[in-house]
Order: sequence, then structure tokens, then C-alpha cells
Amino acid sequence: MILSGVQQAGKPGYPWLVFLHGFSGDCREWQVVGEKLSNYPRLYLDLPGHGGSGNIGVSGFNEMSNMLTRTLLSYNILNFWLIGYSLGGRVAMFHACQQPQGLQGVIVEGGHPGLQDDEERNRRRVSDRRWEQRFRTEPLDKVFADWYQQPVFASLTDTQREALVTLRSQNNGMTLAMMLEATSLAVQPDLRAALSARNFPFEYLYGEHDDKFTALAAELNAVRHAIPNAGHNAHRENPGAVAACLAQILRLR
Repeated sequence: MILSGVQQAGKPGYPWLVFLHGFSGDCREWQVVGEKLSNYPRLYLDLPGHGGSGNIGVSGFNEMSNMLTRTLLSYNILNFWLIGYSLGGRVAMFHACQQPQGLQGVIVEGGHPGLQDDEERNRRRVSDRRWEQRFRTEPLDKVFADWYQQPVFASLTDTQREALVTLRSQNNGMTLAMMLEATSLAVQPDLRAALSARNFPFEYLYGEHDDKFTALAAELNAVRHAIPNAGHNAHRENPGAVAACLAQILRLR
């Protein structure tokens, strides 16, 4: 199977920008940013269990990476940058470490490179199983009201939080739970060593108010970019600054 996506045309000779959204998002998530990069052909994908790929499931990161390869080939995308936020960033980093043909570079916003010890993994497994059960059994507006109270979203205003709850509650709880299980940090490998040994450009964006991912960024062998006036969801909170940052990165490559 291949993933659903939305294409936007660019100028000849420019590499593709392939955008991957975060958990409970969809192909629309990056489009405000991507439209400011109109020289580049762009592909916005729906990850498994989300949007137009809502009926697609994966068993883990390897299957996800293989599906991404098949999807890009189906669009005849031979030279591309991967740009991913949060879950999409984790998928992008994992896929890049498989050394896919045609990869020009990876840009990650707020994506975790992986947990480093068994105790952390066990805590995450317990937490994610609790969320999975809630997504399967409870009204989504109630689940997301609690989801966006997690510390990583502390910079959101009440208005921003309410808007996200309304938007994300349009999802299918069962398919979200399946994707959360398949791509939990509890089962994601620690990608730090592979990313350090990479042969592709690796750029990392984080909101200046996102303390957790500011600290994680400092652990990575990547070019780091702090996005002003933003928390964890920087491309939503300050799309103009993120678009300008991406444009600068791409001009220099």
C-alpha cells in the first residue's frame, strides 16, 4: 500500500520537499509553511491511521519506512528532502538512517531521537498503553483535552489548546491508537549514533519555549535552529519564521 498525499507543483530542477505531520495531524498541517516555498515541488503525506491514509496500518518503524519508499516511488520522487514534525520527525529520522536513494537532507521539528535506557522505555510503554486505551474507548474531545495538558504543550494558550482539541477530535480513535502503538518511543530505536554517522544534511528546529526539545536538540549532531515565539508546535505557532528558516536552509544546500 502507499500513503495518501497532496502535491503542489514547483519549478523544474528543484528537489521535492516531502512533509510529514505529527500525531493526530494530517496532510494539511504543513501546507501554510510549504506554500511559502513555492519554487519547490511539495508532497504532503497522510501518515498511517490519519486523514486519507486512515485505513492503512503499520506494525512498526521498518514497515513505515518501507511504505514511505514505495509511496515516493509511486510519485516518481527521486530527489527529496524529508521535513517532519514530532511523530513525522521521528519517522523522517528513522527513514533517513536507512540511507534511502535520492535523499538530499532531513529537517526535523521537535522530533525525539529515541530513548536511551530500558527504564525510560518501560515508563513510556506504560504511558502510551494508557493513552492507546483511552483513544480506543473514550470520546476524542475528552482525550485530547487531557493530551494537550501534557508538559510539552505548556506554552499553548487556552485558545490555542481549544482549537487543537476541536481539530484533532475529527480523527478516528481506533486508528490513532494503532499508530501510537506501532510508533511509540518505547519501540523506536535510539537514532543518535546513526544520525551522527550520517552522510546527509541534518537540520533540527525547535520552539524557543519548548524546554524539553531545546535540551534534546543540544544532544544531537545537527545544525540547530531556535524558532522565536513558539513552543513545541512551532510551524503552527509561528509559520512565517519556520518557512523563513526552511528557505534559508535550502538556499545554503
